[in-house]
Amino acid sequence: MTSTLQALLLDVDGTLADTEEIHRQAFNAAFTEAGLDWVWSQALYHELLTVTGGKERIRYFLQRERPDFQLPPDADAFIAGLHRSKTGFYVEALSSGKVPLRPGVERLLQDARTSGLRLAIVTTTTPDNIIALLEHSFSEDVTDWFEVIAAGSVVPQKKPAPDIYDYALASMELSPQACIAIEDSFNGLQSARAAGVTTLVTINRYTEEHDFSGAALVLDHLGEPGMPCRVLAGDLSPQGVVDVAFLRRLHADVPGGPVKQ
Repeated sequence: MTSTLQALLLDVDGTLADTEEIHRQAFNAAFTEAGLDWVWSQALYHELLTVTGGKERIRYFLQRERPDFQLPPDADAFIAGLHRSKTGFYVEALSSGKVPLRPGVERLLQDARTSGLRLAIVTTTTPDNIIALLEHSFSEDVTDWFEVIAAGSVVPQKKPAPDIYDYALASMELSPQACIAIEDSFNGLQSARAAGVTTLVTINRYTEEHDFSGAALVLDHLGEPGMPCRVLAGDLSPQGVVDVAFLRRLHADVPGGPVKQ
């Protein structure tokens, strides 16, 4: 590989923290508040997560599950209103400390800062959701740890399109070959790889059955002392925990990285 590792690009939902179940509950709370009889079960939400973006997910649900529902004349405003309400419930849950970080996340970020790696958030979730997570789920407010927070509708196409990664890379003036992405889903992996970024995947209960072909490594989590991670796919083993030294080895082990599509 011609470039040394300079930055970590991190997804949020399901990657930094197990947020998807809180998102599901927040959607249901928003529906109830609006007087709607919609209930997204865990099984249904598992399927809806194939669509990135909350507003897009609501629209997909209506098309697939409730084609008989009569949207008001301004359908976009109606859906956006539901999504704003959902965001409020979600932020409230985060403020109450209901969403713990996934194993190894804060440890790895601290190691990255000490080692001089640059950090960025690359996600399709809304900025309010990200700030709430960074302020309430870490042991300190880590918002300023991230050079770029690429989020929400800052780009025209969401994951699996590469747009959000292209945006982050351009903002940081970095080549894809200088970075590693950490993702948790098929759409996230496809987005990062389409942008040319080598990708490590940590699965969660909503993504454990996804196709992660093309990932440099697939793990159950990033690992903590006394809680070793488990390799699910890939040739390298982090020997219990993912740290910067291991990421440098992983980065060097992928000649040239994926080809930008």
